Amino acid sequence: MTSPRKILVTSALPYANGSIHLGHMVEHIQTDIWVRFQKLRGHDCRYCCADDTHGTPVMLAAQKLGVQPEDMIARVREEHLADFSGFLIGYDNYYSTHSTENKEFSEKIYLALKANGKIESRTIEQLFDPEKQMFLPDRFVKGECPKCHAADQYGDNCEVCGTTYSPTELIKPYSAVSGATPVLKESEHFFFKLGECADYLKQWTSGSTTLSDGRVQPHLQPEALNKMNEWLGKDGETALSDWDISRDAPYFGFEIPGAPGKYFYVWLDAPVGYMASFKNLCSRTGIEFDNYFRADSDTEMYHFIGKDILYFHALFWPAMLHFSGHRAPTGVFAHGFLTVDGQKMSKSRGTFITAKSYLEQKLNPEWMRYYIAAKLNSKIEDIDLNLQDFISRVNSDLVGKYVNIAARASGFIAKRFEGRLKDVSGSALLKKLAAESETIAAAYEEREYARALRDIMALADAVNEYTDANKPWELAKQAGQEARLHEVCSELINAFSVLSVYLAPVLPRVAEQAAAFLNLPALSWDAAAQTLPAGHAINQYKHLMQRVEQTQVDNLIEANKQSIQTAAAPEQTESKYEKVAEQASFDDFMKIDMRVAKVINCEAVEGSTKLLKFDLDFGFEKRVIFSGIAASYPNPSELNGRMVIAVANFAPRKMAKFGVSEGMILSAAAAGKLKLLDVDEGAQPGDKVG
Repeated sequence: MTSPRKILVTSALPYANGSIHLGHMVEHIQTDIWVRFQKLRGHDCRYCCADDTHGTPVMLAAQKLGVQPEDMIARVREEHLADFSGFLIGYDNYYSTHSTENKEFSEKIYLALKANGKIESRTIEQLFDPEKQMFLPDRFVKGECPKCHAADQYGDNCEVCGTTYSPTELIKPYSAVSGATPVLKESEHFFFKLGECADYLKQWTSGSTTLSDGRVQPHLQPEALNKMNEWLGKDGETALSDWDISRDAPYFGFEIPGAPGKYFYVWLDAPVGYMASFKNLCSRTGIEFDNYFRADSDTEMYHFIGKDILYFHALFWPAMLHFSGHRAPTGVFAHGFLTVDGQKMSKSRGTFITAKSYLEQKLNPEWMRYYIAAKLNSKIEDIDLNLQDFISRVNSDLVGKYVNIAARASGFIAKRFEGRLKDVSGSALLKKLAAESETIAAAYEEREYARALRDIMALADAVNEYTDANKPWELAKQAGQEARLHEVCSELINAFSVLSVYLAPVLPRVAEQAAAFLNLPALSWDAAAQTLPAGHAINQYKHLMQRVEQTQVDNLIEANKQSIQTAAAPEQTESKYEKVAEQASFDDFMKIDMRVAKVINCEAVEGSTKLLKFDLDFGFEKRVIFSGIAASYPNPSELNGRMVIAVANFAPRKMAKFGVSEGMILSAAAAGKLKLLDVDEGAQPGDKVG
């Protein structure tokens, strides 16, 4: 084997303003498996992460709670770390971006970029909240998309049509903090000249690094490279814009050196947090930090991230590092999103599953580690958590195929042979298992976990077929078969040992328990090619894993539904007036996009006594909406040309056999009938109401 590689690995930093859910856990499980595999292979691999703590959302969340941001992020960090630890994520260091190390490195990188001519000061116009007396970050301005006119879009991009723009381009913008109409105000800002880095980035994104073992590691996955090429443009061209790296007070973050009242934008100091967390580890353990970050470093550095933050990690971050005199990453590995039962995670359905709820419901974290691993490959693809498949696969693979091997053989070894194994170094079965070591190792190395687990389970099938063919339970009943029984059961225990090594990156707790059962200090990858010696004593077998029960999954879904309902339930007060619906917050109201729409055609719906079908013109698009007001309008054609008020962002709903309704028309109940609301003269289709 070549000399051990020196590897630094990170996962994207979870934001300190929310709970960890299974979507987060996909990434950290993927990273943890890769790190554990590298350590099993004998490499010097360090895994660092931290909470991403700065920015306006954290500042406002702390204000709402009536606490200092420092106190809130400290509490959230402990909660996050407890969730990750519960899923057996083995960080070498889990830190915070609000640290002295991060402040030092952020300032150092900024000043180096400035000295290198890559920072420019400009006066810009920004939207300002006159009520809160603060400049509004892009995500705290909402309004109508300037291209497709979709309502309630953020100030940086439209989630409907995908267009990117500046907040000042929004139509009818409003502050997401106070609801006030923002005003334009000038401010000095600092920009990183990303456009000047295009030539270097074209070279880096399409490049690779030759590792110490001779393998060539591309910096980006093929899909990521294709996306970067779209942004970088062709030769002599670039679509890169210079990057605003400053924010105005009030802001929770690090003040920019020499610029009072100006702060580093969170996305500048967040990736620097990788360096800071590693520096904190180095200070505690004596690792030489500079060996990993100097420009000519021969160590390896990998970032595991979600596909939504590729732009920052594959363009901004390498450019920041390179032009400040540091090394760029060896590889950036992006993954897709997690869906549950084929759909986006949903709070109302209980499938927005938090890590805490999973652990509180006493579900084994290694079940989820295995299932997620069985879905992951090296591509940027979304993966689906199918809950029925989850139950079936865990029970079949882990309980039925894997742990069952040790359970079937250990009793005979303990009762008949004083817990000691026979020499089975010549076993054809064990040679078959050992021969797959490098194939499985290559799959782990390439992050092809699904392929690795398929290969491992195929070996488990072979072991179980061998068990069924030799029937140790029958040998135990037959006279003169003691030697053969000893041999078969020793082979099975050795086979279990090999499979435990192969599964150790995915099932670290089971691997630890398996090592204790096998009377070994720990499992190592090399052990897969070795048999336990004659006379080796094993310990008493203790059951390693229970089956997943349907009720456990049902309870998990219900618990997440209940937690959402409990969190959302407002306090009720007695009223002398007619009972109304539960209270809604201003934020709830602002989610509703009410628009004026013109009735192009209205007609009765055949087969329904209640529904009218409206063809509506919203100004920016035409839609069909069904409304249950037929009893109030026996001559629906009379409504043609009328202006009505409709909810434009109401989720489409299938109306039995009649079609899909693409919104909701507002009406009021009066004298037992539903009447459409009047619109003042002069209103035009698409006008916002409210």
